[in-house]
Amino acid sequence: MGYWNTRGLRGSELEEMINVTNELYRQKRLAVVQKVPTPIKPITIDKEKRTITLAYFEQKSTVDYVGVAQGVAICFDAKETTKNFLPINNIHKHQIDFMKDFKRQGGEAFLVVHFKKYEEYFFIDINTLDTYYEEAIQGGKKSIAYALFEKDYLIPVEGGMYINYLKTLEKYLNES
Repeated sequence: MGYWNTRGLRGSELEEMINVTNELYRQKRLAVVQKVPTPIKPITIDKEKRTITLAYFEQKSTVDYVGVAQGVAICFDAKETTKNFLPINNIHKHQIDFMKDFKRQGGEAFLVVHFKKYEEYFFIDINTLDTYYEEAIQGGKKSIAYALFEKDYLIPVEGGMYINYLKTLEKYLNES
């Protein structure tokens, strides 16, 4: 089981930007996308501050977000890295399996990857992601280099805080 502690959850800045973007999409009636909560079991609670200081995840999560965008079912996970690569071990088998199952049912599944070093956000579809994942399991590279992310699938940041992943998803769908 994973643990949460006072350092907080990694990627929360990225998730906050996605949450703001999703609210804008909802207001503009472009999409309804929600954050999937991960159930936690509190272990230690600071009674003075009324905060959880240590907890464990009760079950494996699937993906961070699920919803529908203009009639297309979507699910995606948000990943963030400070390096010039995305470690494959940041992606779990149960997440890959869920996204592949989602895609088989006619939905679209992908990652939103933030390279903090470059302040760039990328879209990577489940089929491409699964190829890298399977290669890693078979003894290949254990990460996806920044240089391997397609510039065509760079996600634009608009207004300084909106990660317009729908624009990149639309491009992907038009090319598929």
